[in-house]
Amino acid sequence: MELHDNEFTNGEITVTYEPKKCIHSEICARGLSEVFRTSVIPWIHLDGTESARIIEQVKKCPSGALGFCYNKELATVK
Repeated sequence: MELHDNEFTNGEITVTYEPKKCIHSEICARGLSEVFRTSVIPWIHLDGTESARIIEQVKKCPSGALGFCYNKELATVK
C-alpha cells in the first residue's frame, strides 16, 4: 500500500495526521505514548498497541488533526 508523508498504517487501519490543524495539546502522546511518540521519527508507531486503542485515542484529538480509516482486506486470487 502506498502511503503519503502523514499517513501511517498497521495493515488493519490507517491513521492520518494534518499538521496544519494540530494545536499541539499532546493529548495523543499523553494518552498513548507507545504509539504517539514526541521524540522519535516517525512519531506515529501503530505497532505500539492494538487498533481499537489507537482509534479511541485518535477520536480524542481536540483539533481533528488525527483521523483514521479501516483498510480494506486485500482479495486473494486462487
